[in-house]
Amino acid sequence: MNTPYGSEPLSVWERPEPQPRAAPVPLSRDTIAATAIRLADAGGLDGLSLRKIAKELGVGPMRLYDYVTNKSELLDLMVDVVYARIAEVAEHAEWRATVLAIAHATRDAALAHEWFADLLGGRPHLGPHALAVGEATAAALSKAPAVRDIDDLQRAVGALNAFLVGAVRREVTERRTSRSTGTDLAAFQASLGPYLTRMLTTGRYPTVARLVVDGAHLNAEETFHHNLTAILDGITGQPRR
Repeated sequence: MNTPYGSEPLSVWERPEPQPRAAPVPLSRDTIAATAIRLADAGGLDGLSLRKIAKELGVGPMRLYDYVTNKSELLDLMVDVVYARIAEVAEHAEWRATVLAIAHATRDAALAHEWFADLLGGRPHLGPHALAVGEATAAALSKAPAVRDIDDLQRAVGALNAFLVGAVRREVTERRTSRSTGTDLAAFQASLGPYLTRMLTTGRYPTVARLVVDGAHLNAEETFHHNLTAILDGITGQPRR
């Protein structure tokens, strides 16, 4: 395909939509992405396919290839729909408020669409809304007191992203495990209680014992906010040389 950039292929966001056809069903990339998100919300990404989406839409599978060339492009479209909702919260005058809002919106999006957590931290998200969220995040972090140059900014963005990916994936994994096993945290603790008590009474794990005996079951949202704040406090402070 000849493009304004020579012979290099255009991304799914740069290619024009095919001309709409009334029969049998009108399609668009937005319609395809919305259907894919609905299916992924119900059954995850493993069973998601263009054939299944086409069946849900009542069209032949080949029609979808006019809009997306493969599953990777489909995932890109789905992810960017989610980022569009995250981008809505990014308008704040103060840098810290912007980062907090984006981080909490990312967590909310992953809990609403668990498949989104599977795609965090993998291949880069480069859709227009993902780039908008990335721009808002980086621009906000660039205003933090200890971020003086591009190296500081790269480290700050990396630290924030590492926390977000780890925290969100862990919470989603715990939810999935609880559903798949039918065992909540209290039941899990009760099943392993006798074994753990025997191990802790040996005295070899005193700090673990304090965490188990004295530690309360923390609220997930409050814990996320507390740890996120600690990350931002570290970015705000002066790094050691």
